[in-house]
Amino acid sequence: QVQLVESGGGLVQPGGSLRLSCAASGSGFRIYVIGWYRQTTSNERELVANITADDTTNYARSVLGRFTISRGYAKNTVYLQMDSLRPEDTAVYYCSAGAQDTTTWRAKDYWGQGTQVTVSS
Repeated sequence: QVQLVESGGGLVQPGGSLRLSCAASGSGFRIYVIGWYRQTTSNERELVANITADDTTNYARSVLGRFTISRGYAKNTVYLQMDSLRPEDTAVYYCSAGAQDTTTWRAKDYWGQGTQVTVSS
């Protein structure tokens, strides 16, 4: 079982920056991809960015060049540095991970509870 806890959300002015953090905890798993999705009032979640165990990254076109995803010292920790924020970036941001169960070696998806990011003057 994997638990994902996000932090770092808040209110920021347009053009400002925030850094989101996601910590994965539990036992009996190996994460092979971890990243961020966001959801607006449309109730649709879109991929923002993710990163694999070998540091391959993927970004939504709307955030490319503005956001940077990275992994920390902790093997199951990921950060999202968000620069040049725009009002349209306002959303609930969810951490999500794909992990292998080390008992069965089958892959599962996990989701955090989300953290609110609001970009407003």
